[in-house]
Amino acid sequence: MPSIPRDEIDRRIQKLQAAMSAEGLDGALIVNRADLYYLSGTAQDAHLFVPNEGRPVLMVRRSFERAAEDSALENALPVKSLTELAAIVKDCAGKPLRTLGMELDILPVNNFRVYEGLFPESDIKDFSPLIRNLRQVKSDYEIGLLRKAARLNDTVFAKARELLREGMTELEFAGLLEAEYRKGGHQGYVRTRQFNGEVFYGHLMSGVNLAVPSCSVGPTGGRGASSAYPQGASLKIIGRREPVQVDYVGTVEGYMVDQSRTYYIGDPPEKLARIHNLALKIQAAIERKGGPGVKAEELYDLALDMARRAGQEDHFMGWPQPVSFVGHGVGLELDELPVIGRRSPTVLKEGMVMAIEPKFVFPGEGLAGIENTFVVAGDGMERLTLFDDAIQVVCP
Repeated sequence: MPSIPRDEIDRRIQKLQAAMSAEGLDGALIVNRADLYYLSGTAQDAHLFVPNEGRPVLMVRRSFERAAEDSALENALPVKSLTELAAIVKDCAGKPLRTLGMELDILPVNNFRVYEGLFPESDIKDFSPLIRNLRQVKSDYEIGLLRKAARLNDTVFAKARELLREGMTELEFAGLLEAEYRKGGHQGYVRTRQFNGEVFYGHLMSGVNLAVPSCSVGPTGGRGASSAYPQGASLKIIGRREPVQVDYVGTVEGYMVDQSRTYYIGDPPEKLARIHNLALKIQAAIERKGGPGVKAEELYDLALDMARRAGQEDHFMGWPQPVSFVGHGVGLELDELPVIGRRSPTVLKEGMVMAIEPKFVFPGEGLAGIENTFVVAGDGMERLTLFDDAIQVVCP
C-alpha cells in the first residue's frame, strides 16, 4: 500500500512541472529526503528525476524493495552507481538538459561538483525556491495528517500534567513525555531544512534555563544535556513556582505541528502570569487579522507593536538576541515557509500552515508565552492544536 495516494502524488508533480516550465527548467533532480518523500512517497536512498513534461523516474540505490512498496510511482528503477543514474536521467528527459534544477540550499559542495561532472552539458540551477513554495500550501490530504499530529500533541500535553513532579530533572520529564509520543507513533527525529539543524522531539526547559543563550534558531533553546548538544532538556532539577515549558513537535507520517505550553508546580509569579496573558492577546490578534491575502510582515508588525506598547519589546522573541519572526511554516520540515517575520514578502494563501509563537524571555526568571499551529482557511485562520492555552498549574 503506497504511503501517499497516487492522485496526491500526481497533483504535486503536475504543479511542480508547471512551475518548472515557467522558470525555464528542463528538469529537476531531487535528493533532499523531505522533498523526495513529498514527491514520491518514499524516503529510501534514492533520486527522483522530474522532467518539465512527461513521467518522472525514481532511481533507488537502497532499498529498492522498500521504495517499491512505499511509492505509488510506476516508473521506478534500481541503480548501482551515479553514472548509471545519469544515463537514466538523460534517457528519461528525451532531449538535452540545458537547465537542471537541484536543491542547492542543502546540497554539499562536494556532492554538487559530482553532479556537475555527471551532467556537463547542463546548467545546474537552484530549484529549492520552487519546491519550498509548492510545499508551503498544503492539500486537504496533508491537512488531515496535520490534524492527527495535533491530536497526538494535545494528548501528550494533557498527560504532562500527570507526569510533572517537583524534584525530577528536565531530562527525566522529557523522557516520560517522549515515551507517550512513541506510543502514539512519533518518529522521534524532527526534520529541519537548516544546515546543521538538529531537533529531537523539541525543547523542554525550566526556570533560568528558559533564558539561556542557545544556538537554536528559535526564541528559546535550553541548556541541553551537554555542550555537544546545547539545546533542550538538561539535568537541571525542576523546582516549585518556576516556569516549565514543553515546546514539542508532534508528527504523524512525517507531518508535524509545533506547540508549546507552560506548566508550574504551584502558582506562577504574578509578572509571568501577566505577560502570559499578553502573549495570548498577541496570538488572538494575529488569529483575527490573518487570512488569505494578508501580508506575513503585517502580522509580525502587529505582534511587535503590541509588545512595544506593553513595554515588553526588549524581551519579545528571545534574549539577548531576539529572532525577527513570530511564526514559521511547518509540514514535513519544522522550518518551512512562510515566515511570519520582519520584511517577509509572503502573502498568505489558503492551505498555508504555520506555528505562531509570541514569547517573552526574562534572564534569571524564565519565559512567558504560547505556541500553536494554524492553517489559513478560506475565511481566516483555523487553529489545529487545541489543548488549553492557560498556564497549567500542577498541584504540589
